[in-house]
This record gives sequence, C-alpha cells and structure tokens, in this order.
Amino acid sequence: MTQSTVGGGVTRRAALAGAAAAATSLALAPASFAATPRQRPNVLYIMADDLGFADLSCYGRRDYQTPVLDALAAQGLRFTQAYANSAVCTATRVALITGRYQYRLPVGLEEPLANRPNIGLPPSHPTLPSLLAKAGYRTALVGKWHLGSLPDFDPIKSGYQHFYGLRGGAVDYYTHAASAGQPDLWDGATPVEQAGYMTDLLADHAIAEIGAAAKGLRPWFLSLHFTAPHWPWEAPGDEDEAARLAAKKDPQALFHFDGGTQATYAAMVRRMDEQIGRVLVALDASGQADNTIVVFTSDNGGERFSDTYPFTGRKTELLEGGLRIPAIVRWPGVTQAGSTSAAQVITMDWLPTFLAAAGAAPAPGFASDGIDIRAALAGGALPERTLFWRYKNHAQQAARRGRWKYLKIGENTFLFDVEADPQERANLKDRVPETYRALADQWAAWNATMLPLDPQSYTHGFHANELADHFATGD
Repeated sequence: MTQSTVGGGVTRRAALAGAAAAATSLALAPASFAATPRQRPNVLYIMADDLGFADLSCYGRRDYQTPVLDALAAQGLRFTQAYANSAVCTATRVALITGRYQYRLPVGLEEPLANRPNIGLPPSHPTLPSLLAKAGYRTALVGKWHLGSLPDFDPIKSGYQHFYGLRGGAVDYYTHAASAGQPDLWDGATPVEQAGYMTDLLADHAIAEIGAAAKGLRPWFLSLHFTAPHWPWEAPGDEDEAARLAAKKDPQALFHFDGGTQATYAAMVRRMDEQIGRVLVALDASGQADNTIVVFTSDNGGERFSDTYPFTGRKTELLEGGLRIPAIVRWPGVTQAGSTSAAQVITMDWLPTFLAAAGAAPAPGFASDGIDIRAALAGGALPERTLFWRYKNHAQQAARRGRWKYLKIGENTFLFDVEADPQERANLKDRVPETYRALADQWAAWNATMLPLDPQSYTHGFHANELADHFATGD
C-alpha cells in the first residue's frame, strides 16, 4: 500500500492523523463546547455505510482505534440499543428522510434500489430536509443519495438545497464509477470529474459547506453520508486495486468477493474517522460547535469484514448483527459527556427529534412512525413501544418490544430474550408462548398497514458461493 505525500514530504496519512488528534483534543475540551442560549441548533448528521455495531473502538473493536469518534462519544452520548430501519441501505435512507416506515413507499420495498429507473423517493413527499428548509434552515446532502435517479428523482427535488456526492449505491473510491462502470460523482445536477479518495472528497465538501453556512444567518442541516466502509475494499493508497477492478469490465466487479482484508477494512474505517476529525475541527473553527447537534451512526449492520459482537448476523439479515448499529450524539447542553443510553431508538426517530429541536412543524397527513427521542438524549427513558421489520429475502420478519424479539426466517420462527441472549441462540417460543404469540400477532397487524411486497422489487442476500459461512443459503 502506497501513501501520497503533501508539502514537505509529510505523508497524507500523518497529516490527517494530526487533524484527528486535534479533533480529539477539541472534543475533550469542555470549554470549546460551552452551551449558550442561542438560535435554533444546527444539525450535522453523519452516516457511515455498512458499519457494524462493534466497528468503532468505543463499541469494542479490538484490532484498531477510532480516536475521533471515541472522543465524540466521550463528549456526548452513546446508544447501546440503536437500530437501523432496515438491514440494507436504500430502505433505511427512506426511513431517515421521511421519518416513517419505509414500507409505506414503493422505493422502500427495494432491498436495495437497483436498476429500476421508475422507482424513487417522490418529490411530493415531505422530507426531513424539506421540512427544515420550510422552517428557514439551509439544507445540504454531501455523499450517498441512493433514493432514485434523474430526471425524476433528485436530492434537490426532495428538500436539499445543495448536493455533492453519488446518486447510486456505491462507487469505486478512486475512479468514482458505479458497478456498471458509469461515472457517478455529481455537484448538484452536474456530473464532475475530480481526483481523490472518495472519503476525503466528501469530507472536503462537508468542510466547505460548513464554512459557507457559517457566513449566513440561517441555521443549517448537513447530512454527510460517507460510502465508507462499503465495498469496494479499497484503502488509502490502493489505486492498484481500483485499476484491477476497472480492467475487469465486469458490471459486478465492485462486489469483488476476491478482494479485501481485515487490514484493508481497518484502514478504510480509520480514514473515515480521520476525515470526520477534519470536519469537527472545521465546525469548531467556524464558531458553531456549541450550537450544533452532531450525530454519527450507520445505515445498517456490518458486512463481510465487520465486527458485530456480541451479535450474530450481518447486512441483509434481521438478526441483531444486521440491524443493531452504533449511534453517537453530542448536543451541548442536552447530552451528558461520556454517557450511555439503553433506550431502543431507530433511524426514523431522527426526523421528529430534529424537527422538535428546530421548532419546525411536521407535515399534515404524513405522521411520523418515529418518536422524539430528546428525553433519551437528556438521560431519561422513552415509552415502551414495539419496533417492526421485514425483509423480502428468506421472508424475514422481526419485532422487538422490551427485552423480547420475535424473528422469522424462511419457515422457522423464534422468540429471543435479546438482553440475556444477544447472540439469539435460545429459542423461547415454546417456553413463553404467550409472549411469542403476542409479538407475532402484533407483527401481522402492523404488516397489514404497510404496502404489500412487490414481486418485482430487488432483494439481496448472501449465498454459499459468496461467503463460506452461509453454507446453508443456497447456490
């Protein structure tokens, strides 16, 4: 692996490590974030792609460190029971932007969206950025969209006033080409060619957006959606791997099941951590950190090289490892430094929470399925509720209420006490039949209020010819 250099022969990695260290010291300095009674808060929402529950050192990763995000957790609150709305990206992003179960919209039935140009997020649907914009916020998306393609679907049509990033599900980190080889890097509606490692470019543009927003009088909402650590498995300096994949001329090349290592994955996550450090340094330098809510999370559970301990399962699966995600929040004056919360929260909760923080009104006729979680952010409890999921591949179903989880995979059904048994090993459906039946019935009643499965929708799952530990899943 090679490293590019910057002025004076200093490696770029060393320069970024210095920035990350600066971010760490800033995050740990309470004086930098003294809360003051000011205007409505800004929101910096940072989403990783396919990051597993234990892929940060503050969540238990053992083979590398993530000092910037560890410091963010030390400054704020870390959730231990945060969930994604889905085990894949498009569906979770629908829930994030609408604040509703993704199964209410055709695009939310895609697992993920692939090769259906007539499907996407309807521009007429109220969204988190459109509602904040209506309330006077500056809104921007930097990074991954994956909610539909031009000309019908576009971040700008769905409430973001500024957009820089990719429209599809993944691009090569160096060529910025999608799975079929087409370039997929945009500045608004304009395709752009720009050299650089994708994680770095997204951080650069987030920093520029924070600087531009600081010059205005409006509060702002910035969604920074990294592609890391989603495949292709390319670390900083891995231009040769990008060239190898491009030479294949294969629409499926980016999946490269012959690529990646734990060391590569570690380098990808560390680079994202470093770049988040640069963004947080810029936020502090702009004088806005004390009035900005910072959230970091993932879109679903981890993939091939992720650590999901203590859970089993991964992306595309409704086992805990496919749904449980890291979630860190720093909100000066609200979150307590170094705190944790066992509240059960889910992606669609961010919309009602951010709207409440902004004093913005929800959209009539589009009630959120999520809840305002500010009580949990302040160290309190949330009312008990049941959370629901479904996933087309293997006819998966799941519901969580309190300590109990109902799960169906294929024709097999389960009841787990996921607090006592996070690995989901002991099936208690015959020992506690009343609880099993109650959750199964709740799931059926909830499912009847959602759109039915679309027989033409795409769904993704791993097979035995792709991952050796999936030896019982066909092919």
